[in-house]
Amino acid sequence: MRRLKIVLPSMILAAGALVSTTASYSKPAYSKTEKKGCTFCHVKAGSKDLNAAGNYYKEHNHSLEGYQPAK
Repeated sequence: MRRLKIVLPSMILAAGALVSTTASYSKPAYSKTEKKGCTFCHVKAGSKDLNAAGNYYKEHNHSLEGYQPAK
């Protein structure tokens, strides 16, 4: 019973951490520089199709400086 009081909350926290994380497939250098996941610039994860942010990044010498997302 005593172990259950420690193990059960630990398992719940670990499961929550696993569920709340997202996969990132962007190039490591771009991802590290911009601190964004791949879906920030790509239509979907693992796709080469770019969205508005990705096109801006490509056209502005691989920089998001000055980028304003559409609202």
